[in-house]
Amino acid sequence: MEWQLQDAKNQFSKVVQKARTEGPQVVTLRGEQTAVVLSIEDYNALKADRPNFVDDLLSGPAWDDALIEAVEDRPEWPQRDVAL
Repeated sequence: MEWQLQDAKNQFSKVVQKARTEGPQVVTLRGEQTAVVLSIEDYNALKADRPNFVDDLLSGPAWDDALIEAVEDRPEWPQRDVAL
């Protein structure tokens, strides 16, 4: 079901209840769909089995021998002296 923003604000508890019993509730602003109110069950189903940011980064491609060698052979850059 679609709700105009003002109606959704005025009847928020009804929007939430309908999200729990009928499914996602779409909120519109000036006739354009802008937000969705979901039940926690629907939300959890959407995010299930999705890696978090750290897991996503750690699951990147494995480094081959050429890349490891290139990283190890890079020149040592001088450290800046930041003594105050």
